[in-house]
Amino acid sequence: MSKAGKRLLRAADEMLAIARGEAEPARIHVPPDVDVKAVRRKLGLSQEAFASEFSFSITQIRDWEQGRSRPLDSNRAYLLLIARHPDDVRKMLAETRAEAARQRKGELALAI
Repeated sequence: MSKAGKRLLRAADEMLAIARGEAEPARIHVPPDVDVKAVRRKLGLSQEAFASEFSFSITQIRDWEQGRSRPLDSNRAYLLLIARHPDDVRKMLAETRAEAARQRKGELALAI
């Protein structure tokens, strides 16, 4: 039997044990909701500046702040990082943008 098949059988056995009450299901930590407006205001940024600086769309920011939708999954985790470590996130983004610019400059030099 393949490794994937063995994993599926183990998973099925685990599900059966949980259903029988013989095992506890794994706990998944879901970060709390993020108050996007509070994070943005703490950083002293307008909606447009916040969206631009942290690579969100302005529509996302407005929808989140006005309660039409809420950040989920990776966006929620990213917002939590911004809330707790804004300077570190800014530094990483600046380094990433600088590297991308260097690569583009190198590609242009090769094309010439």
